[in-house]
Amino acid sequence: MRLCVARLLDSKNPSLDTIKMQVYFDMNYTSREDFLEEHHRVLESRLCAVSREITDNRACAREELESLYRKIVSYVLLRSGLGSPTDIKIVREATAALQSVFPQAELGTFLTLSKKDKEHQLKELTMIVTGIRLFNRDCGKGGEGIDDLPAILHEAIPATTQHIDSQLQIAQEQAFRYTAIIEKVTTNPLLAKELESYMLKEALYNIRQYEIFLQTVLSDIITCAQEVEMMIKQLTAQLEQLKMIVKSKTAVPTSQVFPIFIALASLWMSFQDETVLISVLSNLTTNLELFLGTHELLFPEKVIQGLLGDVTVKSDIFRIKEHIEERVHLPDFRKLDWLFPETTANFDKLVIQYRGFCGYTFASTDGLLLPGNPTIGILKYKEKYYTFNTRDAAHSFAENPEHYINLIKEKAKKNAELIQLLELHQQFETLIPYSQLGGAVHHGEDGMAAGSHCIPTQEAETEESRCSACILEAPAYI
Repeated sequence: MRLCVARLLDSKNPSLDTIKMQVYFDMNYTSREDFLEEHHRVLESRLCAVSREITDNRACAREELESLYRKIVSYVLLRSGLGSPTDIKIVREATAALQSVFPQAELGTFLTLSKKDKEHQLKELTMIVTGIRLFNRDCGKGGEGIDDLPAILHEAIPATTQHIDSQLQIAQEQAFRYTAIIEKVTTNPLLAKELESYMLKEALYNIRQYEIFLQTVLSDIITCAQEVEMMIKQLTAQLEQLKMIVKSKTAVPTSQVFPIFIALASLWMSFQDETVLISVLSNLTTNLELFLGTHELLFPEKVIQGLLGDVTVKSDIFRIKEHIEERVHLPDFRKLDWLFPETTANFDKLVIQYRGFCGYTFASTDGLLLPGNPTIGILKYKEKYYTFNTRDAAHSFAENPEHYINLIKEKAKKNAELIQLLELHQQFETLIPYSQLGGAVHHGEDGMAAGSHCIPTQEAETEESRCSACILEAPAYI
């Protein structure tokens, strides 16, 4: 227990920071689809009380009917997210739009419907009123309290992407320098002993994990950008179609315009989704930086420059290009399967072990991470795929794969952060995926809440694994 407390309070431990980062990310990140599903569920739950007040209402008197109608207007505003139901200008605009499709005189018919039909009609009215308000806004005749979400996203997405790109570049340069120093140390036993307390490899794991998380978030941001670009085109097309239909006409069949109003509302709600998602991802990126503090403490610039000396710092791309012409010599390994770009379908989609790092180098140097080069040849061994940074490394690993696989597993037992960094969960049967711990996942109201992290069982628990994480709270429209 004393050892656990000491480790948890250690402010100069890259390994512990990495584990905290992993737990935080897994508790606050999930796939785009799962996030949007959860976000919509939360919004629905917030509307339950308002919906129930309307659907359970038994209004008869004039004052009661007027009160019910006002509640429906409030519901429409809350559900659409287009302005506050306490702002008189917004309420008047929404009321006028609602009266054009659902006059108060129709409340009697509404009250005779079943609860399910009432709920359905409320949702449909919300979509139609929202579409009307969006169309009026585009025509310059309304739109009070409606933010220009396409314009906001048009600015927010490039700004967020630029920030992540900048952080990613800084992280990669730091990783390249650590890698160069560790390479230098591996060839000099005296220097290795001298720098043992610096925890260079642990620092490398920390910055590599940060890099991987940034790339995950960046990929989602790019998807957001693509979705928004497509939706802006659709929005423009729908508005133009609506203008053509209502142009110079005093009356238009509802069968022509209602579907377009609903489509406009649906598109706008998708813009709202993207806005929340971008905000969550931006906050997540900012909070990940909190787990990088040990680098400045252990490796200020003067220390790094002194350790580098005359060492050449190489990027991952440069390392791959160094051996781009190398290929595995197939006659030496007739009993093993080697895959190459020109002979393998979906070559670039293969799931590579150790996140694409060279297993041989990692095992033979006790933990150095170097990028594997798929063009050298991908080894298929027991239905898993391995890449290597040189042909010699590929040959050495292929001579005895089990030996190196076991060495990597043993290394991960000493550095628990490697289990997630190198995606080694399947090799540790005593780990329970976080998503399988019934009732243990805490969802922030609109935040991302994931379930990919693995929690050690009592037998496998280590002092590094006992960490907590805060839940990211995301903004909401309701």
